[in-house]
Amino acid sequence: MATSPTRRMALKNMLAGTATLGAASALSSFMPAPNEVGPRALKGNINQSVCRWCYNDLSLDQLCAAAKEMGLKGIDLVGPKDWPTLKKYNLDSPMCNGAEINLTDGFGDPQFHAALFKSYSEMIPLVAKAGYKNLICFSGSRRGKTDEAGWANCVQGLTPLLELAAKHKVVLVMELLNSKIDHHDYQCDRTSWGATLAKRLGSENFKLLFDIYHMQIDEGDVIRNIQDYHAYIAHYHTAGVPGRHELDENQELNYPAIMRAIKATGFTGYVAQEFMPKQADKLASLRTAVHICDV
Repeated sequence: MATSPTRRMALKNMLAGTATLGAASALSSFMPAPNEVGPRALKGNINQSVCRWCYNDLSLDQLCAAAKEMGLKGIDLVGPKDWPTLKKYNLDSPMCNGAEINLTDGFGDPQFHAALFKSYSEMIPLVAKAGYKNLICFSGSRRGKTDEAGWANCVQGLTPLLELAAKHKVVLVMELLNSKIDHHDYQCDRTSWGATLAKRLGSENFKLLFDIYHMQIDEGDVIRNIQDYHAYIAHYHTAGVPGRHELDENQELNYPAIMRAIKATGFTGYVAQEFMPKQADKLASLRTAVHICDV
C-alpha cells in the first residue's frame, strides 16, 4: 500500500507545478501568438532593421525583399557598393560601415590614427551624399592601455573628424562590444566607458551603438544603463544571451521589456536584429524576433 506523500514531497511537487505554469505563462507572454507571425503591419514604435552579415547565405536582394515584406525599414552594416540595392527596395542604411580598419585596430591607439583619418574623411561625405546618417567606428583593443590613455587617444583621433562629420550631418557611432567572450581586450566594453568618451568629445556627432547582447555579457543591468545613458546612444543591436542566437525562451534577456524601456526614453533611431539564427528557416526566426521587439 502506498504511503501518503510527506509535506516536503507535496511542497516540492506543488512548487514544481507552479514553476512549470509560471514558465509557460512567461513564455506565452514573451513570444508572439502563432497567428501573429505572418505578414502584418508593425506598430512602428520601434524602427527595426537587420544586420547584413547574419544572413550572408542570402543575396542582398533576397534579404532586402524579405526585410521589406516583414516591415523592416533598413539593413545594417553595408557600405557604398550595396547602397544602390537598398535604395531599390526603399530601405535605409541605418548604420553604415566600410571606413573602419577592423574591430581591433581602432581610435584608441595612435598608430592607426592616420589610416583612420584618411578612410573616415573619404567615407563621411559618401554617407551624407547617399542620404544616410550613422557611420560605425571602434575603440579597438586595449593593448595594455589604461582607461585614461584610451579616452585620450580616442579624443585625439576622433576630434579632427568631428568637424567634417558636423559639416555633413553624419554621426560617428562607436560600438560597445564585450571583452569577456567575443572580443577579448576590446576597450570600449562598458556603457560608462563610452559615455565618458562622449562627454569628453562634447559633440552631437559622436554617439554610441548599444549592443544589448554584448552589454548583457560584460555588465548586465541593461534597462538601467539604457535609462541612464540613453542621451549618448544612437543605435541598438539585439541577440540572445548566451549564444548570440534567436530572441527566444532559450536565452535570458526579456526583449519586450527592453524595447519598452528604449521606447520610454523617446528614442527615434533604429534597433537592428543582429543574432545568428540556429533554426533552418532563418527568415522565420527573423520574423519572430521582429514581432517580439514590436512593442
